[in-house]
Amino acid sequence: MSHKTFPTRLLTAMMATGLMLATTTALAQETRAEQRRAERAAKAQDGQQAQQADRFAGATRKEPDGKTSSRAAATRLGKLSDAYEAQDVEKTQALADEIIADEKSNAFERSSAARIAGALLLGDDDAKALSYLERALEFDGLKNRDHYEVKFIVAQLHAQDDRNDQALATLDELIAETSTTDPDILAFRGNVLLRMERYDEAIATLKPLAESPDAKLPWQQLLMAAYAQSDRGEEATRLAEQIAATTPDDKRSQLNLAVTYLQTDQYDKAAAVYERLRAKGELTEEREYRNLVASYLALDDGHARAIEVINDGLQKQILPPDYQTYVALAQAHYFGDEQNIEEAIAAYQKAAPLAPTGETYLNLAKLLSNEGRLAEAKEAAQRALDKGVRSPEDARRILARSN
Repeated sequence: MSHKTFPTRLLTAMMATGLMLATTTALAQETRAEQRRAERAAKAQDGQQAQQADRFAGATRKEPDGKTSSRAAATRLGKLSDAYEAQDVEKTQALADEIIADEKSNAFERSSAARIAGALLLGDDDAKALSYLERALEFDGLKNRDHYEVKFIVAQLHAQDDRNDQALATLDELIAETSTTDPDILAFRGNVLLRMERYDEAIATLKPLAESPDAKLPWQQLLMAAYAQSDRGEEATRLAEQIAATTPDDKRSQLNLAVTYLQTDQYDKAAAVYERLRAKGELTEEREYRNLVASYLALDDGHARAIEVINDGLQKQILPPDYQTYVALAQAHYFGDEQNIEEAIAAYQKAAPLAPTGETYLNLAKLLSNEGRLAEAKEAAQRALDKGVRSPEDARRILARSN
C-alpha cells in the first residue's frame, strides 16, 4: 500500500499547543481602616501599598474624609480588624454584616467592613468576596487609593471567571477616573483584551509596556501571545526568541518559544527546544511530550525520534496509554524510513478499542487487508461499523472481500 492511500498524520490530535502565560498581577488581599486598631488589617501588605501609594494620585473622585462616626463605631471596626488578623472567617463576616446592616453606620464604616470581609474571603470563596468588594465600592466611603485598589481587585475577579466584558468595563472606568498609567493595571487590561480576542487593541496596550526599560517577563509573554494569536507569527517568533535568549533557565520562556515555532511550522526548531528541556529532565507534562512528538511527525526524517519519544513518555507515565498516543505510534512506524508494518498494526490494535469512534478500527482494517490478513481485517471492519465511521462503505467493501 502506498503512503498516499493511508490516512493523513494526526498532527492536530498530538499537538497540545498553548502559550503558558503568567498572570500579570496577583489578586491583592489587603484592607484598611482609618481608626487605630482597624488600620492593622490594611497593613498586611505594607510594602506593596507603599509602592502603589501614588498610582491613583490623579483621581477625580472627591475623596471622602475616611472617619468613623463615633468612638463605638471605631471600636467595632477594631474588633473586625482583630477577627481579620486572626483569619476567623465566620466572625469576620458576622461583624462585617452587623456594621453594614446598622443604620447608624456611615459610608466609611460600611465600605471598610465590606472591604475587610471581602479581603479575607479572597481565594476561599471568590464569589462571596466579590459581593462584599462590590458593596465596598457602592457604599463609596473609602479613601481614593483604597477605593480604586478594590475596584482593580473586582476587575480581576471578573476576569478570573471569564466575565471579560465586566472586567474591561471596570478597568476602563478605573482608568478614566484616575488617569493611572500604572503598568500592572495597563498590562492586565491588555490581558483582558487578549482574552476577548481584540488582538490589535491588546497589542497597542502591551507593546509599549513590553518594550519599556522596566519591562517584566509576563508583559512580554502576553504581547507574544497577542502576536501569535493574531497571525503575526514573525513578530511572535522574534519576541519569543528574544525572551528565551535572555531567560535561558526559565522553562516557561523556552516552552513558549517552542510553541511559537510549532505555530509557525518551524518543526525542527520546536523539536530542538523541547529536546534541550527533555535532556535536562524538564519535560514533565503530557502536552509537552505530545508537542515534541508532533514536531517529529511533521518532519520527513523524524519518525524514528517520534517513536523514541512516545516510548519514553509511556515508560515515564507522562504520556497516557490512550488512543491518540497509540495512533501516533502506529503512524510513526508506518511512515518511517524503515517502515515497520507489524509494529504499526500492533499500535493500531491498542488504539482502536480506546478510540471514541470506529475510524481507528477502519484504519486498522485497511492495513490488515493490504497485508493479506483478511479475517482480522473483516473483524476490524465490523467493529468500525459498530462504533460508527464517516465512510461505512469502506468498511463494507472489506467485509465483502473473498480474498
